[in-house]
Amino acid sequence: MTVILTVTLNPSVDIQYRVKHFQENRIHRAAAVSKTAGGKGLNVTRVLHQLGEEVTACGFAGGHLGSFIEEELNHHGIMHYFTPIAGETRNCIAIIHDGKQTEVLEKGPTIAEKEIETFLATFQEKAEKVEVITISGSLPEGVPENFYQQLIDIAVKANKHVLLDTKSSLIQNTLENQYIPFLIKPNQEEFEELAGIICSYEEDVIKALRKPVFNELSWVIVTLGKNGAIAKYGDKIYQVACPTVEAVNPVGSGDAVIAGLAAGCRRGLEGEDFIRFGIVMGVLNALEEQTGRISLNQMEYYLKQIEVKKIS
Repeated sequence: MTVILTVTLNPSVDIQYRVKHFQENRIHRAAAVSKTAGGKGLNVTRVLHQLGEEVTACGFAGGHLGSFIEEELNHHGIMHYFTPIAGETRNCIAIIHDGKQTEVLEKGPTIAEKEIETFLATFQEKAEKVEVITISGSLPEGVPENFYQQLIDIAVKANKHVLLDTKSSLIQNTLENQYIPFLIKPNQEEFEELAGIICSYEEDVIKALRKPVFNELSWVIVTLGKNGAIAKYGDKIYQVACPTVEAVNPVGSGDAVIAGLAAGCRRGLEGEDFIRFGIVMGVLNALEEQTGRISLNQMEYYLKQIEVKKIS
């Protein structure tokens, strides 16, 4: 039985090229190439699967690239249901070079109204049977700006916890709705846009978390990269410090955090334990070359190094 449902409305086939040096107007021969089922929600899905959670992925998929995503999930034994679309699922290209990453992201297909209606009907049916729902990433063309609000309405009315990780404007839309997510996880830039201020110091984040816009949310977790996170739970605020690590590939660490939080929610973790379990997944992801991967063998070691301090 599926316990956690992940939503990735705009998935992609992520193509990664590794070259020694990248220069404009030159031919480059890739030293290594990888192609994986991509999109923020599918990164969440992979980490949850590695944690042994019963997880199902959903979204829109079409064409040969959509089939590739479904086949890869099948290969790894990950359950999924994707609403078929007439358009072709997108590619997203990352060129790893000189210790940097250059990305080219396709816009993706336009979703037809009938395809949207089909997805909503299936989502309503599936939402009744799960405990936790994660919603991650961008909206594809053709999908209305209030679509995440529609999904949250369905989920909250069914008494499900929703964890939302998307751009600030879409988060803002959901906070103005009658039904709101259980948790949001903006990064610093997204949080600044939500709060309407620049947060140069952690004290600025803490002050901004007291703004009325965040009052009704159970959890707000603001990730700050290597500087850890600031978390708000009800009227309590926590400061989170991460161990210093030599990151191999930090891409997808925010998605891994969402996976850890979803698993923690499903397992009944609370307070500091809940925060710590989420944040450690971001650390573990950064230590792996492939996005959306963690080493369970290192989990206990790094869990002990995540410092969570209640500050108010």
